[in-house]
Amino acid sequence: MRRFLGLAVLGVTALLGAGVSAQAPKPAAAAPERIPLTDDVFKTVTLLRGIPVDTFFDAMGMFANAMGNDCTYCHDSKAYFDKTAFALPTPRIQKARQMIVMMNDLNRRYFAGQTRVTCFTCHQGNNAPSSDPDFMVQYGEPTENPNLRDFPTDARQTPDAIFGKYIQALGGAERLAKFTSYTAKGTYAGFDTSFDKVPVELYGRAPGQQTMVVHFSTGVSTRVFDGTSGWMSGPDTPLPLLILTEGNLDRARLEAMAAFPTGLRQAFPQWRGGRTAIDGAEVIVLQGMDAAGQPVAHFYFDEAGLLVRMIRFTRTPVGFVPTQIDYSDYREVQGVKIPFTRKVSQTYMQMTVELTDVQPNAAVDASRFARPAPYTRPRA
Repeated sequence: MRRFLGLAVLGVTALLGAGVSAQAPKPAAAAPERIPLTDDVFKTVTLLRGIPVDTFFDAMGMFANAMGNDCTYCHDSKAYFDKTAFALPTPRIQKARQMIVMMNDLNRRYFAGQTRVTCFTCHQGNNAPSSDPDFMVQYGEPTENPNLRDFPTDARQTPDAIFGKYIQALGGAERLAKFTSYTAKGTYAGFDTSFDKVPVELYGRAPGQQTMVVHFSTGVSTRVFDGTSGWMSGPDTPLPLLILTEGNLDRARLEAMAAFPTGLRQAFPQWRGGRTAIDGAEVIVLQGMDAAGQPVAHFYFDEAGLLVRMIRFTRTPVGFVPTQIDYSDYREVQGVKIPFTRKVSQTYMQMTVELTDVQPNAAVDASRFARPAPYTRPRA
């Protein structure tokens, strides 16, 4: 199931009805890139129209997560080998559209249009919602989802104290101030590689630029955040050049900042703290809120003060969808602790990067953080 979710992303290019276009640059500065929307790309989409392509995939992932199944549960099973079959109508696609209409109606009637009811509200990983009581819920061992956006707050967990401990745990502000760039090599394994390990390179520059280059057997994938904009280009993307938007763009910003973390405290204007557990270990969670007071990001710190998980939620028409990044295997490199393993989980894919070599304060050319060229698929 998991492998297929990643393969679905790889093959979506066969469904494209339009590519990426950019406006002509002005003499003073280049005009903003035109962001392709679902209307431009997926000709059979009827309800989730007018949203960026990266947000569309988060919404598709919400369906897969809520149903506890892969894409072919709703789409035609031939799509596993023939990606054009994703456009074929099926009874379950028709039913899903009816459910979206029902969900929107409930939210409009009872929650002032806020997306409080989602697919997961009723399904919770099951093909069909259950209407029968479950004694395990009452009397079984309780389980806690540490990623919930609504959690009991603890006023004692202040962002200044927690980020201060985090900076100290990494090596202290003085050493971190001297850590201004890095290059790294390692391996990448995910749905898009059938979990085989392939070479990966990372490049970073303070205060918040990052590029990852993955060497797939089918071509090179380049993922860039230049400090303001973000892109993905490669055989693993649904467009020759995928432009990151909204929550996905902000997640790229936070990932880049995490490598040079002295600025993370200022990443959001509002914070609140609490406590939860990850895999049975107690952690402190700080929730970052945007200017409107909407909770959009979580940062989890272990007993030693190290960042062990970060989550950025993307707002979609079917609810907030998380991207989770788990950090582990911290090692000291010239006095600064760096996580050598990061695992990224999304509702439609999962991947793990394991570093084998990190070179701090290495010279990194500015071109590493430039907008990548659209990927060109080799001719058969």
